Amino acid sequence: MQAQLLLDCKNEHGEGVFWDARNRALWWTDIHGRKLWNYDPDTGASGNLEMPHRVACFAPRATGGYIVAFDQTIALFDPAAGAVETIHEFEPGNPNTRLNDGRTDRQGRLVVGGMNEGTGAADSTVLRVENDLSITRLFDGVACANSTCFNPEGDTMYFTDTPEKTIRAYPYDAETGQIGKPEIFCDMRDEPGLPDGSCVDAEGGVWNAEWEGRRVVRVAPGGKIDRVIDVPVWKPTCCTFGGTDLDTLFITTSRLASSREVLDAEPASGGLFAVKPGVRGVADVPFAG
Repeated sequence: MQAQLLLDCKNEHGEGVFWDARNRALWWTDIHGRKLWNYDPDTGASGNLEMPHRVACFAPRATGGYIVAFDQTIALFDPAAGAVETIHEFEPGNPNTRLNDGRTDRQGRLVVGGMNEGTGAADSTVLRVENDLSITRLFDGVACANSTCFNPEGDTMYFTDTPEKTIRAYPYDAETGQIGKPEIFCDMRDEPGLPDGSCVDAEGGVWNAEWEGRRVVRVAPGGKIDRVIDVPVWKPTCCTFGGTDLDTLFITTSRLASSREVLDAEPASGGLFAVKPGVRGVADVPFAG
């Protein structure tokens, strides 16, 4: 199967895509473009919001507005008022790290991890934002956090430190948020790309966007890749299920650090793509804090 271009938005670095059931719209971030994008699949209308800083990922709040992981802070954001309330400064002692990938768990807590974009060192952390807005550190020693998502039952957290080229599975206590010792869920060292953002389907499969791999793959619950979606650009970044029936897989892509030759050959780079893969997804839970 091949994903089709849905919106030629030419994001510098599209990422962090999710389906917001409250307004029946798709949302995602252009990290380096410093914009939040939205798309209405019923009408084809799209729009974007200028942001004061780079947005790594974000999620709707159950009480309205969004929780936003900016590059250096975690904050509450009211788009109507344009108000930003910082609740956490991320690794202020390390000038090379920033926040990166994250998703809510099935209880509505946000798990978000960092990356070292200066040196590539494995010296960043993964945090959980609790419903009372306190911060819990889950683990450290991370070079580039990605693929954070949760199985339908909420008792397994998937995660990758992208340079390791594997997706881990952590036992996850849905009530407390405590994690157990991880196992390798899928070894992707022989894949053409690197594991980037992920989501899950209703059958427990994990869908992973392969950075510089021109594809999104489904990893079956047993840990083997059983389906491939070709994406006609070099750098897929993240994916999520959305639409009325949660049967459309939406895929963000990037133009970041691509040569003029690549962009001339693949002008849809940075666009939003979609495909109906034959399975339905699981709706992300709004942040409960």
